[in-house]
Amino acid sequence: MSPRPVSDYVKQGWEIVGYSVTDASGETYQHSFVLRRQGQHKVVVVRKKMLGEGLVVTEMEV
Repeated sequence: MSPRPVSDYVKQGWEIVGYSVTDASGETYQHSFVLRRQGQHKVVVVRKKMLGEGLVVTEMEV
Protein backbone atom coordinates (compact mmCIF):
# COMPACT_ATOMS: atom_id res chain seq x y z
CA MET A 1 0.00 0.00 0.00
CA SER A 2 1.32 3.36 -0.97
CA PRO A 3 1.67 5.92 1.84
CA ARG A 4 -0.11 8.40 -0.50
CA PRO A 5 -3.03 6.46 -2.02
CA VAL A 6 -4.95 9.54 -3.26
CA SER A 7 -1.87 10.78 -5.13
CA ASP A 8 -1.76 7.39 -6.86
CA TYR A 9 -5.37 7.83 -8.06
CA VAL A 10 -4.60 11.33 -9.38
CA LYS A 11 -1.60 9.96 -11.28
CA GLN A 12 -3.98 7.43 -12.89
CA GLY A 13 -6.14 10.29 -14.20
CA TRP A 14 -8.76 10.57 -11.45
CA GLU A 15 -9.89 14.08 -10.49
CA ILE A 16 -10.81 14.96 -6.88
CA VAL A 17 -14.28 16.54 -6.92
CA GLY A 18 -15.14 16.33 -3.21
CA TYR A 19 -13.54 15.82 0.19
CA SER A 20 -14.65 15.49 3.80
CA VAL A 21 -13.07 14.46 7.07
CA THR A 22 -14.76 12.79 10.04
CA ASP A 23 -13.64 12.09 13.58
CA ALA A 24 -14.15 8.31 13.38
CA SER A 25 -13.42 7.21 16.93
CA GLY A 26 -12.11 10.15 18.92
CA GLU A 27 -8.52 9.18 18.09
CA THR A 28 -8.41 8.81 14.32
CA TYR A 29 -9.77 10.71 11.37
CA GLN A 30 -11.46 9.24 8.32
CA HIS A 31 -10.81 11.13 5.06
CA SER A 32 -13.34 10.63 2.26
CA PHE A 33 -12.62 11.63 -1.34
CA VAL A 34 -15.04 11.68 -4.28
CA LEU A 35 -13.13 11.01 -7.51
CA ARG A 36 -14.19 11.31 -11.16
CA ARG A 37 -12.68 10.02 -14.40
CA GLN A 38 -14.39 9.81 -17.81
CA GLY A 39 -17.92 9.80 -16.37
CA GLN A 40 -17.11 7.27 -13.66
CA HIS A 41 -17.23 8.15 -9.97
CA LYS A 42 -15.84 6.47 -6.89
CA VAL A 43 -15.54 7.22 -3.20
CA VAL A 44 -12.20 6.48 -1.53
CA VAL A 45 -12.03 6.43 2.27
CA VAL A 46 -8.61 6.61 3.93
CA ARG A 47 -7.89 6.18 7.63
CA LYS A 48 -4.96 5.19 9.80
CA LYS A 49 -4.91 1.58 11.03
CA MET A 50 -6.19 1.14 14.59
CA LEU A 51 -3.30 -1.16 15.45
CA GLY A 52 0.12 -0.94 13.90
CA GLU A 53 1.42 1.29 11.14
CA GLY A 54 -0.10 2.08 7.79
CA LEU A 55 -3.40 3.04 6.23
CA VAL A 56 -6.71 1.37 5.49
CA VAL A 57 -8.13 2.35 2.09
CA THR A 58 -11.70 1.51 1.12
CA GLU A 59 -12.88 2.09 -2.45
CA MET A 60 -16.54 2.18 -3.56
CA GLU A 61 -17.86 2.60 -7.12
CA VAL A 62 -20.84 4.97 -7.40
